[in-house]
Amino acid sequence: MAAVAAIHDQLKYLNTEILAISTDSVYAHKVFTEVSPSGAKVTFPLLSDRTQKISKAYRVLNEETGATLRATIIIDPEGMIVSKFVNPLEVGRNVYEILRVIQGIQYGRKTGEGVPANWVPGKQGIIRDIKYIGKI
Repeated sequence: MAAVAAIHDQLKYLNTEILAISTDSVYAHKVFTEVSPSGAKVTFPLLSDRTQKISKAYRVLNEETGATLRATIIIDPEGMIVSKFVNPLEVGRNVYEILRVIQGIQYGRKTGEGVPANWVPGKQGIIRDIKYIGKI
């Protein structure tokens, strides 16, 4: 969460909304934001999924531990999941990749172009036309 908090302003600039959801209680969230230096940087909502309904719906619940996996789910304005990252417990998120994916999705929707591997903002996308397959 703290890593996402570090780029929260950039995400807000892209007109995104951030929610952090865990199976921890609201009391655990309160302690986290008041005691942890990294938790104090979190300015977006922390949601408690004590019933595990949300975690199960997004298929990110570790049934053995009752905790969620390290997941990032990107939902478009129409409510469709457009990207889902699930990291192993021992591997943290790459928030800059999350940012790049959001930028790529927005670029593609604005221009109608696809974004190739390793695309970054400022680079051109690729034309989505069957006649260009294998030529570009």
